[in-house]
Amino acid sequence: MRVDVVTETVIGRPLAEVADYAIDPGNAPDWYTNIVRVEWETPPPVVVGSRLAFVARFLGRTLAYTYEIVELRPRELLVMRTAQGPFPMETTYTWVAEGADSTRMTLRNRGEPSGFAGVAAPALSLAMRRANTKDLAALRAVLESR
Repeated sequence: MRVDVVTETVIGRPLAEVADYAIDPGNAPDWYTNIVRVEWETPPPVVVGSRLAFVARFLGRTLAYTYEIVELRPRELLVMRTAQGPFPMETTYTWVAEGADSTRMTLRNRGEPSGFAGVAAPALSLAMRRANTKDLAALRAVLESR
C-alpha cells in the first residue's frame, strides 16, 4: 500500500527566509523532531545530485538513510529521494508567498513500503502525519521567534 502524506502550515516570515532556512540541512535537527543528525556526502551547497545522510528516530527505531536531491527550484520546490531500506521515500518541500511577510510551506512524504512496513502503511501514514504536523509547527516557532 502506498503512503502519501501532505501537511502544510503558514509561517509569518517572508518566503526567502523560510525557504532558505528549511533547505539548509544543518537546520533540520532544530525543527524535525525525529532527525538526530544530517551529514553531507557531497560538498555543499544543496544542488541537484547532492546527497545527505540522515539519522532519525521514528516509532522507537533508529533509521539511517541517504537522500539525494532530484529536483530543485530555489525558493519554490525541493524534491529529495531515498531508495534504500524497507521504505523508499520521496520528500517534497514547496513554498508559496502568502503576502509580503507570510509563507505557506507544504511538506509531502510519499513512498511504497515493503514487507511489514507495507502491511502497516495506514498506521505509518498516521504517525507520519502527526510527526510532520509537529515538525512544521516547530519550524514555524523557530522562524517566527527570530
